[in-house]
Order: sequence, then structure tokens, then C-alpha cells
Amino acid sequence: MQYLRGAIDCHTHVCPHINGRSINVFEATRQAADAGMRAIGLMDNFGNSSGLAALAMAELGSLGVEVFGGIIMQPIAGGVTVEAARTALAYGYGPGTGARFVSLPTHHTRNVAEREGRSPAYIETTFSVPQSGKVPDVVLKIMDLVAEADAVFDCGHVAGHEAVALVEEGKRRGLERLRTQAARYTEDEIKAVVAAGAYAEFSFFILTHATQVSLTHVDKEKHRSKGMTIDEMAPKIRAATPKRAIVSSDAGVFLLPPPVEAFREYMLLLESAGFSEEEIRTMNSTNPGELFRIRAAPVQSV
Repeated sequence: MQYLRGAIDCHTHVCPHINGRSINVFEATRQAADAGMRAIGLMDNFGNSSGLAALAMAELGSLGVEVFGGIIMQPIAGGVTVEAARTALAYGYGPGTGARFVSLPTHHTRNVAEREGRSPAYIETTFSVPQSGKVPDVVLKIMDLVAEADAVFDCGHVAGHEAVALVEEGKRRGLERLRTQAARYTEDEIKAVVAAGAYAEFSFFILTHATQVSLTHVDKEKHRSKGMTIDEMAPKIRAATPKRAIVSSDAGVFLLPPPVEAFREYMLLLESAGFSEEEIRTMNSTNPGELFRIRAAPVQSV
């Protein structure tokens, strides 16, 4: 499919997991190469995926797909600590193979824990930005490390108002590469985060039947993620504008097709929602390429 030629899926879940996966890292890389894609990003709620990405590049780099990873600072991966971030940024097989992104927690945020109906005791242990908007000191130190490494700082699954505070503080501290998962934000919050300099990411998972099933995401508890239609998502993408939006599959769970196929289906949904080919390519190739420092696509000979 033409939309996948040179595309970048910066959000796949093909690393080992306590849920079933549809595919492993090597298979995902080969399938991306077969589709003519430029890069894939590995997300992992249990550890730093930059090591697996470096391994995939060492074994399959000749296929022409750049595989990159990073850390989601869940408790099991070291938590929101300076040491976890510092280690991730250097973790791989030599220079240039460390984490390409450092993310705040996904499921271990107050925002997600409250949505999942977790216990008050659990919620008290989760990450949040206070209502005052003052970013915790440890996050400021992590931001400085990420800025120095020229990596991406990801807001994780925080609430919209928290993302605004994080992005604004990040820009003040010199962060040039910021990403936030924006599908559940209001349009005003989306406009605020992109105005402050972040890319707003919108993933396919939330549009799929996988949201109808209770899944084990990070521990033994099973929870559903409230779904959304493309008609509900499209105005949010428009609020970000295609120039500041990124689209990704967020696929790899056994209930969905492998990421390449899931990504293809998403592109067709975007097309059906009225996005032009130029807009889709901006969101699935240009923007993630600039954000994650992916090498330019080769010029196609005529």
C-alpha cells in the first residue's frame, strides 16, 4: 500500500509481554521491511526497549528498517527516577543505540489508575502533576538529561492539563523533542500542547475491537480501554493540525493484526475521514521522522 512506503510506526508493542503478542520484534522488523517502511518504534511497559531495538538492528539492519526503543518509567522498569532515565539513554550496543525516548508512566499514572478503578492505596503510589501545575523536581532532572541527549520526552498517559504543564515546562528547560498521547484530551488541551511545541500522537488501538476486551496490561488486573470512532478522533487530529500530529498503530496485542496490517487499516480509516495523502504522509512519516531523528527516506528513481 502506498501509504506505508517510507512510513514510520513509532508505537508498536511487539516486545515480550504478560499478554499474548501477535508477533515478535524480528518478525515485526521483517514485515515492516516487506511493506517498504522506514522505521518502527518499540514500546514496552516492562522495561527499556532500546536493548531489543539494538539487537534487531544488529541482526536485521541490512533490511533498511530503523528500529528504535526507549523506556516507559513504570515501577517495574525503575520508576520515575533519574537513574532509570540515565541508564536507558546509554543502554544498547555502543554509541547511538541508547533510548530514543524517555516516557513517564503509562498505566501507573493517577489519570489511568482512576479510569481503571484502582484502589485508593494504589492511586496514591501513581505519578501525577499537582493541580498547581508544578512539575515534580525529579521530572525536571529527567527533562534535563533527555534534553542533553537530544532524545524525546514523552508525557506518558497523563491527563490533558498535566500534559500542558509538562510540555510548557519542558520547552522552558530546552527540550526540543516532545510527544504526548493526545486522543483522550479535549480539543483545547490538544491545541495547547502543540502550541507549546509538542507532537500529539493518535493511535489505532483506541479505534479497534481490542477496546471491547478486558486485558492485562501491566499486572494481573484486567481492564478495558474506552474506545472511540474515527469520527470522534478526526476533529482531535484537526485540532493538533497534521503538521503537529503523529499517527501510530499501538498494535502488537494478540487481538489485533500485526502492526504493519493494523497501520495499513488505520491509514484507510484516515483517508475515509477526509485526510489527504499529503496529510497522512506528514503524520505517518515526516513528523515521526523529525521527532525521532530517523534518517531521510531514499529518493525514489523515476
